[in-house]
Amino acid sequence: MLEVKDVNQYYGGSHILRNVNLQAELGQVTVVLGRNGVGKTTLLKSLMGLVPIKSGSITLDGVSISGATPYERARLGLGFVPQGREIFGRLTVHENLLMGLASKKGNTPIPPELFDLFPVLKQMLGRRGGDLSGGQQQQLAIARALAAGPKLLILDEPTEGIQPNIIKDIGRVIRMLADRGNMAIVLVEQYYDFAEALADRYVVMERGEVIASGPGSEMQTRGVRQLVAI
Repeated sequence: MLEVKDVNQYYGGSHILRNVNLQAELGQVTVVLGRNGVGKTTLLKSLMGLVPIKSGSITLDGVSISGATPYERARLGLGFVPQGREIFGRLTVHENLLMGLASKKGNTPIPPELFDLFPVLKQMLGRRGGDLSGGQQQQLAIARALAAGPKLLILDEPTEGIQPNIIKDIGRVIRMLADRGNMAIVLVEQYYDFAEALADRYVVMERGEVIASGPGSEMQTRGVRQLVAI
């Protein structure tokens, strides 16, 4: 579904991504791990077109999206849950979900399935996003990204600052979405145990480079926890 090949990206004179290669397949969760500042969030922003790549290629379902704008990528099937959630605090839950449908026709309804995945949102449709707890805001951010039915869901540290019971709910939803087989998921995560539990494949980054990768089932035997330990 997604192939990132030899991607390089710079901020000024700083070489942030160095020949990064990554694949994400339908029905799988690909976990990207690494210490703070190694380029994980920059990689995700490059996937979404929020920052341009200097060289290399990004293809989705066999089609190059390297030069596509963020809204074009959204229309092609990319859904993005940014670090820090970035919901619209003054808009209601209902209005936030409608924003997730911005690439669709104006009369497109909010998929009822979102409320099966996150029942709390149905109870709070009229409440402003800024009045929700951190965990509820994260659920809203994920539901907003899912509203348009993406082929590829990209999540940037969805457990950050979230209470344990909500983390379990989010993990359950991510696994359920992957197991359906019609979506690829790329997950950047600092919480190692959460990442290992979900990973079908893993990638470890250091100083903008991929230094290790493989099946999620081999993370323990390959010492991945030690590679990302602070």
